[in-house]
Amino acid sequence: MPTPQELLAALKQIKYPGFSRNIVDFGIVRDIEVGGAKVTVFLAPSTENTDALALLRQSVINILTPMVGVPVEVIMERPPPVAIPGQAKAATTPTAPAIPGVRHVLAVASGKGGVGKSTVAVNLALALTALGQRVGVLDADVYGPSVPLMLGITERPRTTDDQRMIPVTKYGLNVMSIGMLVPDGQAVVWRGPMIDKLLTEFIRNVEWGELDVLVIDLPPGTGDAQLTMVQKTPLSGGVIVTTPQDVALLDVRRGMKMFEEVKVPVFGVIENMSYHVCGKCGHRAEIFSHGGGAKMAAQFHVPLLGEIPLVREIRVDGDQGTPIVVANPEHPQSQAFRHIAEQVVQRLAERGQSQPTTIH
Repeated sequence: MPTPQELLAALKQIKYPGFSRNIVDFGIVRDIEVGGAKVTVFLAPSTENTDALALLRQSVINILTPMVGVPVEVIMERPPPVAIPGQAKAATTPTAPAIPGVRHVLAVASGKGGVGKSTVAVNLALALTALGQRVGVLDADVYGPSVPLMLGITERPRTTDDQRMIPVTKYGLNVMSIGMLVPDGQAVVWRGPMIDKLLTEFIRNVEWGELDVLVIDLPPGTGDAQLTMVQKTPLSGGVIVTTPQDVALLDVRRGMKMFEEVKVPVFGVIENMSYHVCGKCGHRAEIFSHGGGAKMAAQFHVPLLGEIPLVREIRVDGDQGTPIVVANPEHPQSQAFRHIAEQVVQRLAERGQSQPTTIH
């Protein structure tokens, strides 16, 4: 009789319906019990699509039966909740008005500044574009807009005859930021009501076009600007960006709480600056500790979407306006962003608002 590990390896042949990634990498296989009379496989797909569930069940039986020579039972479990314990299930129909032409809205948040949230948001958006998604980026960090610099955008957005703004397009992304509306170096010294009005304009008075995903780079923290965005936008989900050290992880709880209060599912945690590998000797240094993101994800019952190492290329490419996903698509860090993007596409598809996009 094969071991559970051998059976798990065999299940990697099964692709999740509509995707190129296998069910093991997607975390769908929760357990395998090997007995003398039968083998039981526990799956926890998030989808409720009956055709997809039937296909998964039959695929597992077809792969394992010749290996074990006994009946194979497949038990479908419900996955753990996608938000912190006690969070109510998000409504199928968003309470905020839909944004015309925009299918999904994804918020990228962090409990504190300095964790590389904007870098993650931009590279994640570009990775989604590489997967065939039509993507927009809304830079909602009014006091510290950095998206235009990271994308090398210097032009201002145009306006229509009825004074609606048209986003600037770069690397296939439709982009809007206050950084494109004020002169370089000019500080934005505004109080809460003015910030609220501006962000509302970005949501309601921009011709975003037909988008599969609008990625919102939220400001760090959980203040008025963040609440404006999550309350006035029909969010499909959110991701939390953190670094491994304890002081950053303490702030993750605030981000989780913010999404909980507005009944928005958290798709997972991204640990940025996870470790550093020396380019000369190959030594791995965990500068900010390591594994905190995984620990926090487990504590709040959400997936760890990925660990992004601290590499020089990410900083250099971002400063030059060519993010690493564009500058070097085959770089291991670009592939890490692609892996995260694939998981995000899957979660968005499972929200029931669109069919999964085939990923090549």
